[in-house]
Amino acid sequence: PGDPVDAGRCATASRPWVLAATILASAMAFIDGSVVTIALPVIQRELDADFVAAQWVVSGYALFLAALLLVGGAAGDRFGRRKLFVTGITVFAAASLLCAAAPGIDMLIAARVAQGIGAALLVPQSLAILSAAFPPEIRGRAIGTWAGAASITTALGPAVGGFLIDGLGWRAAFWINLPLAALAVLLALRHVPESRSGTAGPLDWRGAVLAVLASALLTVGLTSLVEPGRRLPAAGAVVLGVLAGMALIRNERRVAAPLVPLELFADRAFAGANLLTLALYGALSGILF
Repeated sequence: PGDPVDAGRCATASRPWVLAATILASAMAFIDGSVVTIALPVIQRELDADFVAAQWVVSGYALFLAALLLVGGAAGDRFGRRKLFVTGITVFAAASLLCAAAPGIDMLIAARVAQGIGAALLVPQSLAILSAAFPPEIRGRAIGTWAGAASITTALGPAVGGFLIDGLGWRAAFWINLPLAALAVLLALRHVPESRSGTAGPLDWRGAVLAVLASALLTVGLTSLVEPGRRLPAAGAVVLGVLAGMALIRNERRVAAPLVPLELFADRAFAGANLLTLALYGALSGILF
């Protein structure tokens, strides 16, 4: 009963703290991608890793963040946005601790995968919490502030990363997440009200599995294409990834509560903004690498 968004509104005095919590948590996820890319040469040298393994330090994180982002957003609508937000921050912080203590490249890649899972839980909740916590007349300003802060922190990533790596070593890029995560969790527990969607249907587990499969197969295939002797299996993985993506689209058209309502892409502004974002961050990631 009632507006499910109104149920998540926060007190006026809590609004700056809610905004601060979402910015802090998202900044960890955004900065981590650029900082670790800058640290790759040092990591590769100190952990005696080859080029492909070093690539997976970045790709493992990006893969699970991208593959589970839709699932994370849908789960927050159904099980509670603050709960998933705090869970994601906690997973991200624990994985950062493992990254900082990793004795070898395999452990580091596994910990980066766990970081990606944590980021996939916390990032979509950040915007959902702002939408629920702020009334419509100031919601746009709050989201704009969040987006501006995200852009600034992402841009600062290489500079901050270079400073930390030169002064304290590459492990400091992960240690710094721990106090930020602790502060974000504290602010969330004290100021963010719990909210969920009263109209969300059951979670689309089939779509979730297909999204993970499509992302994983495409990432593995495209990454492995550079490895001598593995081009045929890599090409097979790419083909299977494309097929899984097609199955995902078919599933989203038929399921009652899709992870991504495909009719959104009929809106030219929505589709155009997504294409622009793909081009922008694709170029940014390539330049950083």
